[in-house]
Amino acid sequence: MLSSEEVERIAYLARLSLSEAEKVRYAQQLSAILDYAAQLSRVEVGDDVPPTSSVLSVHSVMRLEDTILPGLTREAALRNAPLADESYFVVQAALGDDD
Repeated sequence: MLSSEEVERIAYLARLSLSEAEKVRYAQQLSAILDYAAQLSRVEVGDDVPPTSSVLSVHSVMRLEDTILPGLTREAALRNAPLADESYFVVQAALGDDD
């Protein structure tokens, strides 16, 4: 089981302030998690089982009928702009001088 000092160190790294009761409870809970992880690492798997990053199959979220359509031209996008300068939107400066 994790010691109180180890829990205090973890809490310090996580910037948590724990009461004594919380330290005891978290020591038990974190120890149980670490014990379970150790148990999982002892599971025998064959060499033919590749490591995976997900148990879910990878599939495309695009539907077959999804097609890429042409976007707006620059002129069409600027047509509704309150202010435009040639090929750019003109907006008020967010930082710096208000010139």
